[in-house]
Amino acid sequence: MSGLSVSARRETFPLREVFAISRGARTEQVVVTVEVSDGEHRGWGECTPYARYDETVEGVIADIEALSTDGLTRETLAARLPAGAARNAVDCALWDLEAKRAGRRVWELAGLSAPGPVATAYTLSLGEPEAMRAKAAEHAWRPLLKVKLGGEGDVARIEAVRAGAPEAAIVVDANEGWTVETYAELAPVLARLGVAMVEQPFPAGDDAALAEIERTLPVCADESCHDRDSLPALVGRYDMVNVKLDKTGGLTEALALRDAARAAGFQVMVGCMMGTSLAMAPAVLVAQGAEVVDLDGPLLLAADRVPGLVYDAAGAHPPEPALWG
Repeated sequence: MSGLSVSARRETFPLREVFAISRGARTEQVVVTVEVSDGEHRGWGECTPYARYDETVEGVIADIEALSTDGLTRETLAARLPAGAARNAVDCALWDLEAKRAGRRVWELAGLSAPGPVATAYTLSLGEPEAMRAKAAEHAWRPLLKVKLGGEGDVARIEAVRAGAPEAAIVVDANEGWTVETYAELAPVLARLGVAMVEQPFPAGDDAALAEIERTLPVCADESCHDRDSLPALVGRYDMVNVKLDKTGGLTEALALRDAARAAGFQVMVGCMMGTSLAMAPAVLVAQGAEVVDLDGPLLLAADRVPGLVYDAAGAHPPEPALWG
């Protein structure tokens, strides 16, 4: 594409309530919104810079604003920006622009089948056991709960969640907060309570032990999996990989990672950073057929974009063209 302009801006969305993980808590979510325009059509994308990956809102905006638009396409973008939040927002905006120019949907341009709604997890943030039990009871009707854990006290937390939601399927996310000893202690308890999987128990780069221990509880790579280049190191350590557009650098690589992961024998989870429906929209396409879907970001916000994704008993629905794609 030629004659393009690219702009990026900071936007802040308040959360419904305090959201806590093992690394801290927050009451609002800051995202970067990107517009790519050819003067007639506009494409939109969104990303969430993540401090865990040394990203800042200011840095991501600066990287996007410094991007040369000469000959900029989805194919050339990967050589201009590394995998991460900045590339994600630009890649998704380019997909949206291409769809608007062609008068077609992104899934058609990508050669995908028409998408349908996907059942999504609902995330319970880290807290005291009684508070987590109450929150689990409030959302016990949902088909899948994702529970944030953090190490000490996790047995009491997960037992409280199971008591609050005795019928719900549960996965847990340790956010790199466990040791080998913690896994050995918790895995049998979690399995007994019907937990289906644990996400990223050990720190990325310090997860070689997963190849040596008996994985009583299936393990999903999150911080250890970014793009296709991550996959070789995960073989024998993980059973599933979490595909997030803010890690892959956009829809283009996310689709490729999903397919490569399946070919390598991994199950697939499609997740998200906290964000609005604009960030979730392309991920819904990636999530078709995934074993686990975690695209609940807009459900945790006090206010979403208008129009936003439709969430109902069937799950997260594909976006309407007025939102994206």
